[in-house]
Amino acid sequence: MKRRLLMGGIAATTLAAPFIANAQAPLTLNGAVQFNDDHAFNKTLLKFEELVKQYYGKPINFVLHRNSSLGLEKQYFEYMAQGKAVDYAIVSPAHMSTFSKAAPFIDAPFLFRDLAQWNKVLDLDLLKPVAGEIAQKADVMLVGYAGGGVRNIFVNKPVSNLAEIKGLKVRVQGAPIWSKTFAAAGMSPTVIAYNEVYNAIQNNVISAGENEAAGVESMKFYEVAPNLAMTEHAITIRPVCFSGKTFKSLPKDLQDAVVRAGKEAGAYGRQVESSEDEQKLVALEKAGKLKRIPFKDRAEMKKLVDPVMAAYAKEIGADGIFTQIVATN
Repeated sequence: MKRRLLMGGIAATTLAAPFIANAQAPLTLNGAVQFNDDHAFNKTLLKFEELVKQYYGKPINFVLHRNSSLGLEKQYFEYMAQGKAVDYAIVSPAHMSTFSKAAPFIDAPFLFRDLAQWNKVLDLDLLKPVAGEIAQKADVMLVGYAGGGVRNIFVNKPVSNLAEIKGLKVRVQGAPIWSKTFAAAGMSPTVIAYNEVYNAIQNNVISAGENEAAGVESMKFYEVAPNLAMTEHAITIRPVCFSGKTFKSLPKDLQDAVVRAGKEAGAYGRQVESSEDEQKLVALEKAGKLKRIPFKDRAEMKKLVDPVMAAYAKEIGADGIFTQIVATN
Protein backbone atom coordinates (compact mmCIF):
# COMPACT_ATOMS: atom_id res chain seq x y z
CA MET A 1 0.00 0.00 0.00
CA LYS A 2 2.80 2.40 0.98
CA ARG A 3 4.63 1.56 -2.25
CA ARG A 4 1.48 2.24 -4.31
CA LEU A 5 0.94 5.58 -2.56
CA LEU A 6 4.58 6.53 -3.08
CA MET A 7 4.50 5.62 -6.75
CA GLY A 8 1.20 7.42 -7.17
CA GLY A 9 2.66 10.51 -5.56
CA ILE A 10 5.69 10.41 -7.86
CA ALA A 11 3.45 9.98 -10.91
CA ALA A 12 1.23 12.86 -9.83
CA THR A 13 4.28 15.06 -9.29
CA THR A 14 5.69 14.09 -12.69
CA LEU A 15 2.39 14.85 -14.44
CA ALA A 16 2.01 18.17 -12.64
CA ALA A 17 5.55 19.33 -13.40
CA PRO A 18 4.88 20.52 -16.98
CA PHE A 19 1.82 22.47 -15.87
CA ILE A 20 3.78 24.14 -13.09
CA ALA A 21 6.51 25.04 -15.56
CA ASN A 22 3.95 26.40 -18.02
CA ALA A 23 2.27 28.45 -15.32
CA GLN A 24 5.61 30.07 -14.54
CA ALA A 25 6.49 30.74 -18.21
CA PRO A 26 5.82 34.31 -19.42
CA LEU A 27 2.69 34.87 -21.47
CA THR A 28 3.12 35.64 -25.17
CA LEU A 29 0.89 38.11 -27.04
CA ASN A 30 0.87 38.13 -30.85
CA GLY A 31 0.31 41.32 -32.83
CA ALA A 32 -0.05 41.92 -36.57
CA VAL A 33 0.53 44.85 -38.91
CA GLN A 34 0.72 45.34 -42.68
CA PHE A 35 3.82 47.54 -42.64
CA ASN A 36 7.44 47.79 -41.52
CA ASP A 37 8.85 49.66 -38.55
CA ASP A 38 8.99 53.01 -40.41
CA HIS A 39 5.19 53.18 -40.49
CA ALA A 40 3.18 55.01 -37.83
CA PHE A 41 1.11 51.88 -37.12
CA ASN A 42 4.21 49.87 -36.22
CA LYS A 43 5.50 52.66 -34.02
CA THR A 44 2.14 52.73 -32.23
CA LEU A 45 2.06 48.97 -31.61
CA LEU A 46 5.67 48.96 -30.41
CA LYS A 47 4.76 51.75 -27.98
CA PHE A 48 1.79 49.62 -26.83
CA GLU A 49 4.17 46.73 -26.14
CA GLU A 50 6.56 49.00 -24.24
CA LEU A 51 3.78 50.44 -22.07
CA VAL A 52 2.15 47.07 -21.27
CA LYS A 53 5.51 45.75 -20.09
CA GLN A 54 6.03 48.89 -18.02
CA TYR A 55 2.61 48.82 -16.34
CA TYR A 56 2.44 45.04 -15.88
CA GLY A 57 5.90 44.84 -14.36
CA LYS A 58 6.18 41.08 -14.83
CA PRO A 59 7.77 38.96 -17.58
CA ILE A 60 5.70 38.94 -20.78
CA ASN A 61 6.58 38.32 -24.43
CA PHE A 62 5.32 40.20 -27.49
CA VAL A 63 5.63 39.03 -31.08
CA LEU A 64 4.66 41.62 -33.73
CA HIS A 65 4.14 39.98 -37.14
CA ARG A 66 5.10 42.66 -39.66
CA ASN A 67 4.71 43.30 -43.40
CA SER A 68 1.38 41.47 -43.83
CA SER A 69 2.92 38.12 -42.84
CA LEU A 70 -0.43 37.18 -41.23
CA GLY A 71 -2.57 38.69 -43.98
CA LEU A 72 -4.36 42.05 -44.02
CA GLU A 73 -6.34 44.07 -41.49
CA LYS A 74 -9.63 42.39 -42.37
CA GLN A 75 -8.06 39.02 -41.48
CA TYR A 76 -6.53 40.40 -38.27
CA PHE A 77 -9.95 41.50 -37.08
CA GLU A 78 -11.50 38.12 -37.87
CA TYR A 79 -8.65 36.34 -36.06
CA MET A 80 -9.13 38.53 -32.98
CA ALA A 81 -12.88 37.88 -33.04
CA GLN A 82 -12.18 34.15 -33.09
CA GLY A 83 -9.50 34.41 -30.41
CA LYS A 84 -6.75 32.86 -32.50
CA ALA A 85 -3.44 33.84 -34.16
CA VAL A 86 -3.72 37.59 -33.45
CA ASP A 87 -4.20 39.15 -30.01
CA TYR A 88 -3.73 42.83 -30.93
CA ALA A 89 -3.56 44.95 -34.10
CA ILE A 90 -4.51 48.28 -35.67
CA VAL A 91 -7.52 47.91 -37.96
CA SER A 92 -9.42 50.37 -40.15
CA PRO A 93 -13.08 50.77 -39.05
CA ALA A 94 -14.16 49.82 -42.57
CA HIS A 95 -13.08 46.24 -41.87
CA MET A 96 -15.42 46.01 -38.87
CA SER A 97 -18.64 46.64 -40.81
CA THR A 98 -19.52 42.92 -40.93
CA PHE A 99 -20.02 43.08 -37.18
CA SER A 100 -21.08 46.72 -36.71
CA LYS A 101 -22.88 49.05 -39.13
CA ALA A 102 -21.80 52.02 -37.03
CA ALA A 103 -18.07 51.22 -37.18
CA PRO A 104 -17.31 52.85 -40.58
CA PHE A 105 -19.11 56.00 -39.40
CA ILE A 106 -16.17 56.98 -37.17
CA ASP A 107 -14.01 57.32 -40.29
CA ALA A 108 -16.58 59.05 -42.51
CA PRO A 109 -15.85 62.21 -44.55
CA PHE A 110 -16.71 65.65 -43.16
CA LEU A 111 -17.30 64.25 -39.68
CA PHE A 112 -14.73 66.49 -37.98
CA ARG A 113 -14.06 70.21 -38.32
CA ASP A 114 -10.33 69.94 -37.67
CA LEU A 115 -7.63 67.99 -35.83
CA ALA A 116 -8.33 69.81 -32.56
CA GLN A 117 -11.98 68.67 -32.54
CA TRP A 118 -10.97 65.18 -33.68
CA ASN A 119 -8.53 64.86 -30.78
CA LYS A 120 -11.09 66.15 -28.28
CA VAL A 121 -13.75 63.69 -29.47
CA LEU A 122 -11.29 60.85 -28.93
CA ASP A 123 -10.11 62.17 -25.57
CA LEU A 124 -13.73 62.47 -24.39
CA ASP A 125 -14.35 58.89 -25.53
CA LEU A 126 -17.45 59.91 -27.49
CA LEU A 127 -17.02 56.85 -29.69
CA LYS A 128 -17.59 54.56 -26.70
CA PRO A 129 -21.06 53.37 -27.90
CA VAL A 130 -19.53 52.21 -31.20
CA ALA A 131 -16.70 50.50 -29.34
CA GLY A 132 -19.31 48.85 -27.10
CA GLU A 133 -21.24 47.51 -30.09
CA ILE A 134 -18.05 46.12 -31.63
CA ALA A 135 -17.06 44.49 -28.32
CA GLN A 136 -20.50 42.93 -27.99
CA LYS A 137 -20.91 41.69 -31.55
CA ALA A 138 -17.32 40.88 -32.51
CA ASP A 139 -15.73 40.32 -29.09
CA VAL A 140 -12.93 42.72 -30.06
CA MET A 141 -12.02 45.63 -27.80
CA LEU A 142 -11.01 49.07 -29.08
CA VAL A 143 -8.45 49.93 -26.40
CA GLY A 144 -7.07 53.06 -28.09
CA TYR A 145 -7.40 55.29 -31.14
CA ALA A 146 -4.47 55.98 -33.45
CA GLY A 147 -4.69 57.58 -36.91
CA GLY A 148 -4.50 61.26 -37.74
CA GLY A 149 -3.87 61.28 -41.47
CA VAL A 150 -5.72 64.31 -42.89
CA ARG A 151 -7.24 63.90 -46.33
CA ASN A 152 -7.26 66.78 -48.80
CA ILE A 153 -8.11 67.21 -52.49
CA PHE A 154 -5.31 67.08 -55.05
CA VAL A 155 -6.29 68.94 -58.25
CA ASN A 156 -4.84 69.72 -61.66
CA LYS A 157 -5.70 73.41 -61.20
CA PRO A 158 -5.73 75.75 -58.19
CA VAL A 159 -9.02 75.78 -56.23
CA SER A 160 -9.56 77.63 -52.96
CA ASN A 161 -13.32 78.05 -52.37
CA LEU A 162 -16.76 76.55 -53.00
CA ALA A 163 -17.27 78.44 -56.24
CA GLU A 164 -14.06 77.02 -57.69
CA ILE A 165 -14.88 73.40 -56.80
CA LYS A 166 -18.43 73.57 -58.16
CA GLY A 167 -18.80 70.68 -60.61
CA LEU A 168 -15.25 69.48 -59.94
CA LYS A 169 -14.81 65.93 -61.23
CA VAL A 170 -13.21 64.22 -58.25
CA ARG A 171 -12.49 60.58 -57.54
CA VAL A 172 -13.94 59.32 -54.24
CA GLN A 173 -13.93 56.03 -52.35
CA GLY A 174 -16.60 53.45 -53.14
CA ALA A 175 -18.72 53.77 -49.98
CA PRO A 176 -21.97 55.66 -50.88
CA ILE A 177 -21.53 58.22 -48.10
CA TRP A 178 -18.46 59.59 -49.90
CA SER A 179 -20.34 60.29 -53.13
CA LYS A 180 -23.28 61.78 -51.24
CA THR A 181 -21.17 64.19 -49.17
CA PHE A 182 -18.99 65.37 -52.06
CA ALA A 183 -22.08 65.95 -54.20
CA ALA A 184 -23.65 67.96 -51.36
CA ALA A 185 -20.55 70.18 -51.38
CA GLY A 186 -21.17 70.92 -55.07
CA MET A 187 -18.62 68.60 -56.65
CA SER A 188 -19.13 65.86 -59.23
CA PRO A 189 -17.83 62.72 -57.49
CA THR A 190 -17.00 59.54 -59.34
CA VAL A 191 -15.79 56.15 -58.15
CA ILE A 192 -12.61 54.98 -59.88
CA ALA A 193 -10.20 52.25 -58.83
CA TYR A 194 -7.36 53.69 -56.76
CA ASN A 195 -4.65 52.49 -59.12
CA GLU A 196 -6.39 54.19 -62.07
CA VAL A 197 -6.61 57.68 -60.56
CA TYR A 198 -3.26 58.90 -61.93
CA ASN A 199 -4.13 58.01 -65.54
CA ALA A 200 -7.68 59.31 -65.18
CA ILE A 201 -6.38 62.77 -64.22
CA GLN A 202 -3.66 62.64 -66.85
CA ASN A 203 -6.28 61.88 -69.54
CA ASN A 204 -8.76 64.51 -68.22
CA VAL A 205 -11.37 61.92 -67.29
CA ILE A 206 -11.37 63.55 -63.85
CA SER A 207 -9.63 66.63 -62.47
CA ALA A 208 -8.96 65.61 -58.89
CA GLY A 209 -8.80 62.97 -56.19
CA GLU A 210 -8.52 62.94 -52.41
CA ASN A 211 -6.01 61.38 -50.06
CA GLU A 212 -3.69 61.93 -47.13
CA ALA A 213 -0.07 62.95 -47.65
CA ALA A 214 1.32 59.41 -47.63
CA GLY A 215 -0.94 58.38 -50.52
CA VAL A 216 -0.23 61.51 -52.57
CA GLU A 217 3.48 60.87 -52.11
CA SER A 218 3.58 57.13 -52.76
CA MET A 219 1.24 57.23 -55.80
CA LYS A 220 2.93 60.38 -57.19
CA PHE A 221 -0.42 62.09 -57.69
CA TYR A 222 1.42 65.42 -57.48
CA GLU A 223 2.80 64.78 -60.98
CA VAL A 224 -0.67 65.14 -62.55
CA ALA A 225 -2.40 67.19 -59.82
CA PRO A 226 0.20 69.42 -58.11
CA ASN A 227 -2.34 71.64 -56.31
CA LEU A 228 -3.45 70.45 -52.88
CA ALA A 229 -6.67 72.15 -51.72
CA MET A 230 -6.55 71.97 -47.92
CA THR A 231 -10.16 70.91 -47.40
CA GLU A 232 -9.26 68.61 -44.48
CA HIS A 233 -12.47 66.76 -45.27
CA ALA A 234 -11.54 63.56 -43.44
CA ILE A 235 -9.25 62.59 -40.58
CA THR A 236 -8.46 58.91 -40.24
CA ILE A 237 -9.19 56.94 -37.09
CA ARG A 238 -7.34 53.66 -36.70
CA PRO A 239 -8.33 51.79 -33.51
CA VAL A 240 -5.84 49.76 -31.51
CA CYS A 241 -7.76 46.49 -31.18
CA PHE A 242 -7.42 43.66 -28.67
CA SER A 243 -9.08 40.24 -28.78
CA GLY A 244 -11.85 39.97 -26.18
CA LYS A 245 -11.26 36.23 -25.84
CA THR A 246 -7.57 36.80 -25.12
CA PHE A 247 -8.36 39.63 -22.72
CA LYS A 248 -10.69 37.47 -20.62
CA SER A 249 -7.94 34.89 -20.20
CA LEU A 250 -5.43 37.38 -18.77
CA PRO A 251 -4.81 38.07 -15.08
CA LYS A 252 -6.45 41.23 -13.74
CA ASP A 253 -3.24 43.22 -13.42
CA LEU A 254 -2.34 42.48 -17.04
CA GLN A 255 -5.86 43.43 -18.17
CA ASP A 256 -5.42 46.78 -16.41
CA ALA A 257 -2.05 47.26 -18.12
CA VAL A 258 -3.54 46.52 -21.56
CA VAL A 259 -6.38 49.04 -21.11
CA ARG A 260 -4.06 51.76 -19.82
CA ALA A 261 -1.38 51.13 -22.46
CA GLY A 262 -3.94 51.00 -25.29
CA LYS A 263 -5.24 54.47 -24.59
CA GLU A 264 -1.78 55.98 -24.24
CA ALA A 265 -0.36 54.18 -27.28
CA GLY A 266 -3.32 55.41 -29.36
CA ALA A 267 -2.63 59.01 -28.34
CA TYR A 268 1.03 58.50 -29.19
CA GLY A 269 0.08 57.09 -32.59
CA ARG A 270 -2.13 60.09 -33.35
CA GLN A 271 0.72 62.45 -32.61
CA VAL A 272 3.12 60.43 -34.80
CA GLU A 273 0.81 60.13 -37.80
CA SER A 274 -0.44 63.72 -37.77
CA SER A 275 3.12 65.10 -37.49
CA GLU A 276 4.37 62.81 -40.29
CA ASP A 277 1.52 64.08 -42.47
CA GLU A 278 2.87 67.61 -42.14
CA GLN A 279 6.48 66.53 -42.69
CA LYS A 280 5.62 64.80 -45.97
CA LEU A 281 3.76 67.83 -47.29
CA VAL A 282 6.58 70.18 -46.34
CA ALA A 283 9.09 67.94 -48.11
CA LEU A 284 6.96 67.80 -51.28
CA GLU A 285 6.56 71.57 -51.27
CA LYS A 286 10.28 72.19 -50.76
CA ALA A 287 11.01 69.89 -53.68
CA GLY A 288 8.65 71.94 -55.84
CA LYS A 289 6.37 68.98 -56.46
CA LEU A 290 3.27 70.25 -54.69
CA LYS A 291 1.63 73.51 -53.69
CA ARG A 292 -0.69 73.68 -50.70
CA ILE A 293 -3.66 76.00 -51.23
CA PRO A 294 -5.71 77.17 -48.22
CA PHE A 295 -9.41 76.39 -48.65
CA LYS A 296 -11.33 79.47 -47.56
CA ASP A 297 -14.80 77.93 -47.38
CA ARG A 298 -14.04 74.88 -45.23
CA ALA A 299 -16.71 75.77 -42.63
CA GLU A 300 -19.32 76.55 -45.28
CA MET A 301 -18.59 73.28 -47.05
CA LYS A 302 -19.14 71.33 -43.85
CA LYS A 303 -22.49 73.08 -43.30
CA LEU A 304 -23.63 71.87 -46.72
CA VAL A 305 -22.60 68.32 -45.89
CA ASP A 306 -23.89 68.10 -42.30
CA PRO A 307 -27.53 67.27 -43.25
CA VAL A 308 -26.31 64.37 -45.38
CA MET A 309 -24.13 63.11 -42.54
CA ALA A 310 -27.00 63.50 -40.07
CA ALA A 311 -29.30 61.40 -42.28
CA TYR A 312 -26.61 58.75 -42.66
CA ALA A 313 -25.99 58.69 -38.90
CA LYS A 314 -29.72 58.20 -38.26
CA GLU A 315 -29.86 55.43 -40.85
CA ILE A 316 -27.14 53.43 -39.05
CA GLY A 317 -28.28 54.30 -35.52
CA ALA A 318 -25.40 56.66 -34.77
CA ASP A 319 -27.39 59.91 -34.63
CA GLY A 320 -26.72 60.39 -30.91
CA ILE A 321 -22.96 60.17 -31.41
CA PHE A 322 -23.14 62.50 -34.40
CA THR A 323 -25.00 65.12 -32.36
CA GLN A 324 -22.34 64.95 -29.64
CA ILE A 325 -19.51 65.27 -32.16
CA VAL A 326 -21.09 68.30 -33.81
CA ALA A 327 -21.51 69.95 -30.39
CA THR A 328 -17.85 69.36 -29.43
CA ASN A 329 -15.78 72.54 -29.55
